[in-house]
Amino acid sequence: MKDKFQNSVGIVQTKIFRIIEPDKPLKLQCGKSLAPIDVAYETYGKLNEAGDNAILICHALSGNAHVAGYNNPDETKAGWWDAMVGPGKPIDTNKYFVICSNILGGCSGTTGPSEINPATGGPYGIDFPMITIADMVKVQKLLLDKLGIGQLLMVIGGSMGGMQVLEWATAYPNFVRSVIVVASTTRLSPQSVAFDAVGRNAILADSNFYDGQYQDKEGPARGLAIARMIGHITYLSEEGMRNKFGRELKKADDYRYDFDSEFSVETYLDYQGASFVERFDANSYLYISKAMDYFDLAKQHGSLQQAFEPSKCRFLIVSFSSDWLFTPAQSEEIVNTLAGIDKDVSYCNIGSSYGHDAFLLEPEKLGLLIRSFIEATYYQLKNPGKYIFKDFHCKHTGKLAGQTRRARVDYELIESLIESHSKVLDVGAGDGELLAGLLEDKNVTGKGIELDEELAIHCIRRGLSMIHLDVERGLSQYKDDSFDYAVLSQTLQTINDPEKVFTELLRIAKRVIVSFPNFAHWRCRLQLLLRGRAPVTRQLPFQWNKSPNIHCLSLKDFDRFCKELDVKIEKRIPLSKSSYFAIRFAPNMFAEQAVYVTSKGMSR
Repeated sequence: MKDKFQNSVGIVQTKIFRIIEPDKPLKLQCGKSLAPIDVAYETYGKLNEAGDNAILICHALSGNAHVAGYNNPDETKAGWWDAMVGPGKPIDTNKYFVICSNILGGCSGTTGPSEINPATGGPYGIDFPMITIADMVKVQKLLLDKLGIGQLLMVIGGSMGGMQVLEWATAYPNFVRSVIVVASTTRLSPQSVAFDAVGRNAILADSNFYDGQYQDKEGPARGLAIARMIGHITYLSEEGMRNKFGRELKKADDYRYDFDSEFSVETYLDYQGASFVERFDANSYLYISKAMDYFDLAKQHGSLQQAFEPSKCRFLIVSFSSDWLFTPAQSEEIVNTLAGIDKDVSYCNIGSSYGHDAFLLEPEKLGLLIRSFIEATYYQLKNPGKYIFKDFHCKHTGKLAGQTRRARVDYELIESLIESHSKVLDVGAGDGELLAGLLEDKNVTGKGIELDEELAIHCIRRGLSMIHLDVERGLSQYKDDSFDYAVLSQTLQTINDPEKVFTELLRIAKRVIVSFPNFAHWRCRLQLLLRGRAPVTRQLPFQWNKSPNIHCLSLKDFDRFCKELDVKIEKRIPLSKSSYFAIRFAPNMFAEQAVYVTSKGMSR
């Protein structure tokens, strides 16, 4: 029993609060009204005196208010996100006041199709009015009003919970300081709508559906189980299913040649369907899945830009590489929209084989992101204009970030070239040292882009605004002259298409600062001449087969590159330990690296 409750919120009570009285019905988005409305919810931790530590968690389709801990001492399974919520956990209940409520239309205590219809005295069934994600969020807001919550530090949710989070950010832009959207979307794809439709049809076609009035009968158990099985397939990935099940037979060594479940994956789906029927209502499944289909922020607001424009939130968007239900591309659409209208957005696409279910099954990486993002947001709330730059361990450097501060000479030089209070985009931001220094020393408005997942996570953990993205896919989300400076530090030589990236940076920034190692340095030439091997130097420390560098350029090469692109070189600064005269008169021979400040040429 001791281990069971270790780092747990312990025994928690699901409470019921009536937020809408019978004589004051709530107007729903569909045009109909609903009353009364009760909401089931749980809370963890304590609201502080300032009332600024409240976090709302929004659950997915099959979830409920019981997000952490146990409802009774005999319960064997903790709340659905217990790995994330509790003392010392990523959503730390020692620091934050956490609320989670069952959604409108649910079947775990909040008013839904299985509750009593005052007009008939029996369950609503399919007489329950159609609901939307916006209605769910409106009910959550009414609950928070009743609980005396004046502002939310953060709203967080995955899957359908992420839709609610996006609705919060757009419907109540002044009420929410930050949001975390995990594996979600601003609208379902046609494929996802199709899967929902098949699931609903399985329920509606069940002979035990009885037009939704099955409460005193057997009920559409088979239809609901099939709907869950269909849904569960979309939550997994092909790789995950192959690794977990393969083509293994569950109980035999060979085929039985009948239609019973034989493969392990079949019996797994049978189990998922049967267990779901025991805890969920078929009518609720119909209504909630339809609410997901209706959700479309662009349609609701005219465009995604218009939807997000009023928001003052900090955004963290997280996707998973193998999620084909809510794809990384759908998350990137959110990120690109937010970046394009200059919102504070960070993004990470976590590599995982778990598919959509990864938001429940990747607690380590996701937990790091959530914990750090909350801490940075709360720190900035308490310390306006300040940033939290902790000495997090970074495997890539093998050191603590604080120990590598200002280790690169080009960082100090680049920092000196950038004016205070500028807008800066750091492309290939690495572990975030340059951007952190600029924020700390120059009070810039700084944003970054980084391709490496671990480094992107590291930057987000430090409180930086960082997008995990391949810059070669384009920067079309940014408007012309969005930044005063774009920085391409020790990155140009690693890019497949330098011309494309450099041209785009010149479009979105007034000046582009570029630094790169000089492959024509005399040590490189000497090693090639005497040893006949690819050079390894202080600035080029990689063996040829382990090098991230795919282009070998010199200062003369870059000069010519700029001339061909009609790029103005404002400053050309060769760097080396060689004498001043050597650098002054033969930079292409003696410079170990160089820093350039460039801008658009005259013809541009």
